Amino acid sequence: MFHPLPLFVGLRYTRAKRRNHFISFISLISMLGIMLGIVALIVVLSVMNGFHKEIQERILGMASHATLSNPEPGGLHQWRELLTQVRAAPEVLGAAPFVEIEAMLMSNGQTNAALLRGILPAEEDEVSTLRADMTAGRIEDLTPGDFNIILGVELAMALGVGLGDQVTVVTPQLNATPIGVMPRMKGFRIVGLFEVGMAEYDRGAAFLHMQDAAKLMRLGDDAAEGIRLKLTDMFQAPRMARELAAALGGYYRVTDWTQVHRNFFAALRTEKRMMGIILFLIVAVAAFNIVSTLVMVVTDKRGDIAVLRTLGAAPRTIMAIFMVQGTSIGLVGTLLGVIGGVLLGWNVETIVANIEQVFGVHFLDPSIYYISALPSDVRLSDVLSIAGGAFAMSILATLYPAWRASRTDPAEALRYE
Repeated sequence: MFHPLPLFVGLRYTRAKRRNHFISFISLISMLGIMLGIVALIVVLSVMNGFHKEIQERILGMASHATLSNPEPGGLHQWRELLTQVRAAPEVLGAAPFVEIEAMLMSNGQTNAALLRGILPAEEDEVSTLRADMTAGRIEDLTPGDFNIILGVELAMALGVGLGDQVTVVTPQLNATPIGVMPRMKGFRIVGLFEVGMAEYDRGAAFLHMQDAAKLMRLGDDAAEGIRLKLTDMFQAPRMARELAAALGGYYRVTDWTQVHRNFFAALRTEKRMMGIILFLIVAVAAFNIVSTLVMVVTDKRGDIAVLRTLGAAPRTIMAIFMVQGTSIGLVGTLLGVIGGVLLGWNVETIVANIEQVFGVHFLDPSIYYISALPSDVRLSDVLSIAGGAFAMSILATLYPAWRASRTDPAEALRYE
């Protein structure tokens, strides 16, 4: 049965004004250290969550959850039948055919490598956000046979071109000419510009009609390289895509976004994990300050301990008293840290934007960090794990001083009182 004496005395020691003000100062520092450590952890992890989420959405806005393609050269000539079968699957939200070309774009004496994607404008909305990312022109202007093209805004700037200008596309396909073997070149007219906010796409991607891309790759006038898929759960894309391919006879090559961007997202996860460990050391240092605080409190309260032991208090009661005192310091610091961290995490984007406006600085260069604003995503799982870890460390920090207090000899303590 729980005895109220340890709780009563422990909380009284926590609230009492001590003769030794240095001990009170160390207790306050320990509490503030835990609070600041938790605030820093919640805010940093929330910003990293927001950054990862933003990058993931932007990548998958232009890429796809998964793709099905022909394992043999020559493309898919029966892609319409395949598209009908794929769209009938319950896990598929959208599907669209595509042809991709790694090519060089030339204009005004400038050359830039780019990934060209042949699309069907009527189908593209099912798998990408290209229409929403357009800053000039329309994707409907990609008409077959007209050899029109849509460029990323940074790619257009690098080439020094704009709407209505011509660019020359150089493909890896070779042509035999009277003067020798030459790469295939074709002129395209720019009918649109898009901006995703990621240099990978704004500087290195372009779109054209799928029939024009198929002609460039000599796949035929009505051929696709594969089918891009948007699935009901992007995090289950590997399993869903493989189950879908198996249901289609296991003939098609399957790739998903976790394979295409595996190294990038693995690096982001590792970065978040290591940052969490490093920042948790702040909490650990503050929690271990509780050890020094309680050791000094035990020394200061030796007379009180002796009196309690003389009155019949058991060693475990004495131990519980000082555990309550140390735990209360950790609990208050944890609660204040969680409240401050969550509030700051919810408003960090606004706060940083105001700081940038007041001081005329810009913290995030989109060409380096992919995004220009500081996103934040406060997750309950992170908050609970941080609060639980900090509180558990606070409890562990009380064990040795509390055990030492329980071992105090009453006679030895009262000898000099």
